[in-house]
Amino acid sequence: MARYVVVGGGIVGLATARQILRAVPAATVTVVEKESRWGRHQTGHNSGVIHAGVHYRPGSLKARLCRAGNASMVEFCRDHGIPVEVCGKLIVATEPVEVSRLHALRQRALDNGRTVSLLDPRQAAEHEPHLSCLAALHVPSTGIVDFSTVSATLARLLGQAGADLRPGVRVVGIRADTREVVAETTAGAVAGDVLVNCAGLYSDRVAGLAGLRAPARIIPFRGEYHQLRPGRRSLVRGLIYPVPDPRLPFLGVHLTRMIDGSVHAGPNAVLALSREGYRWGRVSVRDLAEVAAYPGTWRLARRHAGYGLAELRRSLSRRTFVRDLARLVPGLCAGDLEPAQAGVRAQAVTPGGALVDDFLIMRGHRQVHLLNAPSPAATSALEIAKEIVARLPV
Repeated sequence: MARYVVVGGGIVGLATARQILRAVPAATVTVVEKESRWGRHQTGHNSGVIHAGVHYRPGSLKARLCRAGNASMVEFCRDHGIPVEVCGKLIVATEPVEVSRLHALRQRALDNGRTVSLLDPRQAAEHEPHLSCLAALHVPSTGIVDFSTVSATLARLLGQAGADLRPGVRVVGIRADTREVVAETTAGAVAGDVLVNCAGLYSDRVAGLAGLRAPARIIPFRGEYHQLRPGRRSLVRGLIYPVPDPRLPFLGVHLTRMIDGSVHAGPNAVLALSREGYRWGRVSVRDLAEVAAYPGTWRLARRHAGYGLAELRRSLSRRTFVRDLARLVPGLCAGDLEPAQAGVRAQAVTPGGALVDDFLIMRGHRQVHLLNAPSPAATSALEIAKEIVARLPV
């Protein structure tokens, strides 16, 4: 009987454990998670968007798995009674230079097999009456859900299927030989035939515990959100995104209606002071020292210095933050916003200072390590799980 150990109890780790049991019904699966509850980090601190896969490089893992995940995540939610809505989104051009980018994005969406429509301002206003734009791209297959609820459902299904679920247990060492792989944990040793690392924010460290040299290092970026006050939620019906600038590393601030009816605005992206730095006061000396000592950090900073300063200004000034949002919805003002929870993006960065722009999966002896899984990992979780299982060494 094959034994599998999954490290990480976020949505991807739980989905992977479930997929192992579906592929190998006689297997034993143990899921080890350092937190006392599932989906504590990236899973529980994201925008709740089921992405369509418009932006990603055609042929990449992100493009392929996001497109499939867009469908399989909605199907999973409907099958298990999880509230989900396929509401669509608008990607909008507010300046002339962005119109050509919007046309290029439309072609990329078509290359990725997505159905999209170019809209003029009048047509866009039929979807979002308070929007201001020169043109917009309508992406009808984008959806919204609470991924924490998805994770809780996956954990429940795993428990019913006989998986050994171990929350509150941290992996502190990994050793492998010809017979097995052993995860040393704060609650004793866990042995298996194969270990799968889905540790997200700590995926590079878990790989290091196994003696592997990862080709990239996790750099944590804090994504800060605001939300519209209840009386101003009517300004946004669905999801409104700016046209991304291909020269810049992140998408820019946008407006997202959540499945609970609230409307979130953001995120901006600044270097986090801790891998779990959801608040400015959360500082980890170890995390900061690692970031400062890594050559890729400084090369990334030099490459995007202007962008980084702009993000920092937006972090420090609500007025600056709302000014960028008002490019999309001019009726917004600073008084319409109130703070919302922040997230931390686990972004792999190469020693040369490049952001790893695709999911990154690495094999070791009796091991598979998922070393880069930022957005759209939650959307793609069920499909990433299939990809990992297809690469299992046993």
